[in-house]
Amino acid sequence: MAVPARTCGSSWPGPVRTARPWPGRGPRPFPDPRGPASGPARPLLLLLPPLLLLPLLTAPGASAYSFPQQHTMQHWARRLEQEIDGVMRIFGGVQQLREIYKDNRNLFEVQENEPQKLVEKVAGDIESLLDRKVQALKRLADAAESFQKAHRWQDNIKEEDIMYYDAKGDAELDDPEGEDVERGSKTSTLRLDFMEDPNFKNKVNYSYTAVQIPTDIYKGSTVILNELNWTEALENVFIENRRQDPTLLWQVFGSATGVTRYYPATPWRAPKKIDLYDVRRRPWYIQGASSPKDMVIIVDVSGSVSGLTLKLMKTSVCEMLDTLSDDDYVNVASFNEKAQPVSCFTHLVQANVRNKKVFKEAVQGMVAKGTTGYKAGFEYAFDQLQNSNITRANCNKMIMMFTDGGEDRVQDVFEKYNWPNRTVRVFTFSVGQHNYDVTPLQWMACTNKGYYFEIPSIGAIRINTQEYLDVLGRPMVLAGKEAKQVQWTNVYEDALGLGLVVTGTLPVFNLTQDGPGEKKNQLILGVMGIDVALNDIKRLTPNYTLGANGYVFAIDLNGYVLLHPNLKPQTTNFREPVTLDFLDAELEDENKEEIRRSMIDGNKGHKQIRTLVKSLDERYIDEVIRNYTWVPIRSTNYSLGLVLPPYSTFYLQANLSDQILQVKLPISKLKDFEFLLPSSFESEGHVFIAPREYCKDLNASDNNTEFLKNFIELMEKVTPDSKQCNNFLLHNLILDTGITQQLVERVWRDQDLNTYSLLAVFAATDGGITRVFPNKAAEDWTENPEPFNASFYRRSLDNHGYVFKPPHQDSLLRPLELENDTVGVLVSTAVELSLGRRTLRPAVVGVKLDLEAWAEKFKVLASNRTHQDHPQKCGPSSHCEMDCEVNNEDLLCVLIDDGGFLVLSNQNHQWDQVGRFFSEVDANLMLALYNNSFYTRKESYDYQAACAPQPPGNLGAAPRGVFVPTIADFLNLAWWTSAAAWSLFQQLLYGLIYHSWFQADPAEAEGSPETRESSCVMKQTQYYFGSVNASYNAIIDCGNCSRLFHAQRLTNTNLLFVVAEKPLCSQCEAGRLLQKETHCPADGPEQCELVQRPRYRRGPHICFDYNATEDTSDCGRGASFPPSLGILVSLQLLLLLGLPPRPQPQVHSFAASRRL
Repeated sequence: MAVPARTCGSSWPGPVRTARPWPGRGPRPFPDPRGPASGPARPLLLLLPPLLLLPLLTAPGASAYSFPQQHTMQHWARRLEQEIDGVMRIFGGVQQLREIYKDNRNLFEVQENEPQKLVEKVAGDIESLLDRKVQALKRLADAAESFQKAHRWQDNIKEEDIMYYDAKGDAELDDPEGEDVERGSKTSTLRLDFMEDPNFKNKVNYSYTAVQIPTDIYKGSTVILNELNWTEALENVFIENRRQDPTLLWQVFGSATGVTRYYPATPWRAPKKIDLYDVRRRPWYIQGASSPKDMVIIVDVSGSVSGLTLKLMKTSVCEMLDTLSDDDYVNVASFNEKAQPVSCFTHLVQANVRNKKVFKEAVQGMVAKGTTGYKAGFEYAFDQLQNSNITRANCNKMIMMFTDGGEDRVQDVFEKYNWPNRTVRVFTFSVGQHNYDVTPLQWMACTNKGYYFEIPSIGAIRINTQEYLDVLGRPMVLAGKEAKQVQWTNVYEDALGLGLVVTGTLPVFNLTQDGPGEKKNQLILGVMGIDVALNDIKRLTPNYTLGANGYVFAIDLNGYVLLHPNLKPQTTNFREPVTLDFLDAELEDENKEEIRRSMIDGNKGHKQIRTLVKSLDERYIDEVIRNYTWVPIRSTNYSLGLVLPPYSTFYLQANLSDQILQVKLPISKLKDFEFLLPSSFESEGHVFIAPREYCKDLNASDNNTEFLKNFIELMEKVTPDSKQCNNFLLHNLILDTGITQQLVERVWRDQDLNTYSLLAVFAATDGGITRVFPNKAAEDWTENPEPFNASFYRRSLDNHGYVFKPPHQDSLLRPLELENDTVGVLVSTAVELSLGRRTLRPAVVGVKLDLEAWAEKFKVLASNRTHQDHPQKCGPSSHCEMDCEVNNEDLLCVLIDDGGFLVLSNQNHQWDQVGRFFSEVDANLMLALYNNSFYTRKESYDYQAACAPQPPGNLGAAPRGVFVPTIADFLNLAWWTSAAAWSLFQQLLYGLIYHSWFQADPAEAEGSPETRESSCVMKQTQYYFGSVNASYNAIIDCGNCSRLFHAQRLTNTNLLFVVAEKPLCSQCEAGRLLQKETHCPADGPEQCELVQRPRYRRGPHICFDYNATEDTSDCGRGASFPPSLGILVSLQLLLLLGLPPRPQPQVHSFAASRRL
């Protein structure tokens, strides 16, 4: 190839010294400039090819040199391309590996993935799995209703009459400080022995059930003891269910009284702080206990509401929000003379985690002022519920009003909006201790099919903000069998340590009658639930036949993923469901929106799309082709999808029967197995095997050396056709062991890697083998031993040509420490195999470049040298173009990969920055590349991130949240005469002693350490190549600080070659592009904007919100009387002495109705 004429110098003098003949075309690859094995390794430098040649302009400070012309830089680029291609042809062994596969054609078969058949089979298997759980659920619900109907209520029942295993009892007994606070007689509590069960990830007892009772409920109350009495009979049904289906996990009955009975028995996971678990606030219970809800919460913020009362209201609203699920819609408003929303939400919004967080934060900003105007509040609420132009639940409609009291009944508002049909239920909450007449509040609730509650103190909040669910359950109970439908929940974290689960739920109804001829009871007894671990569902999906980039996923009616490889919450809060939308699990586009809608609608479909995917390490974006196929999972609310790249249509399946299965010997005696033994590594290269479940008895280990040892030991015992092993995985592993060994034998063993400045050569396969040669290179091998989880492997399959992967910046040493170490750059490419008309990519091969040596080689390739050992110098009377070697003080030459990360540079001081985002190296130049469309930016949000806890904003010594009356309060006579003053005094003392309970975050109160990370949203930004493919000359216009640069893509690689003048001054600094993750204080994109564009979803297809026979006479009869001064003073004295009083049962009208 002719070298373009240059102002100074002659053409390239000919082939450079190499260790062996060069078989390729074009200029021969450069050997290591230091010669073979030349001395100790020096700091490695990334290759940096200059591509842009600008007009002949004289570089400042170098009168004899000008900026390289475009054809010169294109010539440098071609030399770089040829050098890379030459080394990969010699050492990569792509062609040789193709030949090896063909030579061993008799050892494997090519199987086809048929998407439609695959997805239908998996959907059918999941349906069968869930159907077995449904049958168990129905047996439990029927039995519970029968047991309760046959039960006779006992007024005089005592704790010693009931024997049960108290799941929290062991922790209480073991607590050295718990002797004085134990509330129940231990004579009624069983002591059990437990055995470890890997299926439950826990110690269990299969002979008994366990009982969990919330901390704020008295175990010895008559209601609870009767509940324990009749639910004891469920134990035998739980045991029989497990006998029929040994795969059953937790079977749970959550009672409307708060009692949880679950099987098998296991000790409760006692938190380090207060245990706030209440089954009635769990996502699965809420979903099973009532139909979806449209709720408007209105809060009285008139001037009479201040101090503790306002604080109680804020806390009550937050607790009320926690009773809502993603099937519900809600808005919150405050009112005095006028009503206004507390947040930016102007209409009902989905009660998802992020929207509820916005409400909770907004509620804290409410300020009391003005006069009470019930009419304004109710009119606002009814208008919200009548807005039909928005997405909403369209089922139960309700208004929840929190107030300290008032006289207006606003009958005219109810007549206008709600009567005579009364389609909206009204629930009223009298908050705080006061002497107001509560009759108007009772009347509002009773005349609108609702309920009246009192919240005199903080202890009454949790119980009274969830009891409304019993009222909503009435139409379900009255509907009878029609309402007995199993629902499957969102994904959530199991409270007993099972991990991520979904739960099938079925409501349990009270079938008793108050007397002969009396109306049917309309109380819901509770909800029955059976857990299914996500891992059990994943086992039904194909694991390794879909290739590294193929996968199965499933979504529910909300579009949330049930299965997806990107469903990886970094931290979970068992109080909240794990809600990751399909469009957030992947990079959103119009095609995926269409697919998601079709799946939610329960349709079948298939679509090939061009889309963007994020690399496994989340540093890169690739544009790829994917085939999506989807079908509904019958009898559930889920839909299943399959994603396949075109190159994964076919896969290899080892067929070793003729060669080895006739040998009835341990696998370790087979021929190819010897190449897995460490004794062969020195000659054949180090072998990493993917940590897959090859056999049931194989002990897993995160250490690959230990895992290989366990594997070899097991293979000494099992035969190739052993039924305890997965023959597909095992045989493919052995097949790939032999094939990669032949690559060593034919290509790698006789090559001198040092001659071409290589640290290692490697091959990784779908079968799970990663072979690294030579053996010593394995010491610095940091890639994942599972090829399917290795970023270089997956990216190589999705990209044509050679994929460069610089070391991550965190893995680099400081420049001074590089003297005695080496750093490498991975270059990999997929092996495409064509067998007849079937094409597949079963392996990836590559090399690891010595960074230091290739940095030097890069300078030579991007220079005007006329001789290998003598750089071209320009005389005083001649005029030359600058190059990347001689003029590195004036000329910056770099190679940047497709993610914008520095790969090689001609600047020695940038060696330690290899692997960094280039904007951190040269912000000015990176911005110019972005502005000139060499790079495109993609922003997305990670909703599964974990962040360190933020330090508390209140740094004072006093307990947070304790109300301190102001001077105005002291001067206010009403403040002194109100009984609320005593409540304030009580709250103050409770706060001083137990402020950690009052103010603890629920997650912390339930046992999380102070330093536990919490879930948060991180903004991610990735860059990828834009539309520009040709050479490009440009100038960064900055006046006296302007810079010339040239950029050009290197063919058949993921590299951009950039040549630029070094900056003359710092006055041209522009905004720096950011690539690293950043925390979003507002939890992602602006929620107020997102709710204006809600994503498509569907609610449950059946709604139970009305029944003509419903008896609404039970609507709350609160006791409004001033507290006893003597009792309150005694209570405070007990608190000051540190002697907690014996807790009393919560007394409200529902307790009487629960006399079962």
